[in-house]
Amino acid sequence: MHLARVIGTVVATRKVEGLEGIRFLVVQPLDHNLKPKSEPVVATDAVQAGEGDLVHVCTGREASMALPEMFVPVDITVVGHVDEVDCPGHREGRKRRS
Repeated sequence: MHLARVIGTVVATRKVEGLEGIRFLVVQPLDHNLKPKSEPVVATDAVQAGEGDLVHVCTGREASMALPEMFVPVDITVVGHVDEVDCPGHREGRKRRS
């Protein structure tokens, strides 16, 4: 699993069978210092994340296993919210939404 920040959403009017009802998010992959490490990517959302959330993402074949229908054609899925990051020189907590 890797860390990423949700920076936007994608609206798709047509989707591959098995992805109906699944949200697409734009996520910024992050390094261990929570700095961008590559270009933003589109991920499917298994946890109802929102813009600005710090999340765990899963890549590869396992990315499809977090969705209701397994083995759909996805490469990256948001699989969890990060509640807190606590490492030397950096601390971040999740902002609770009401």
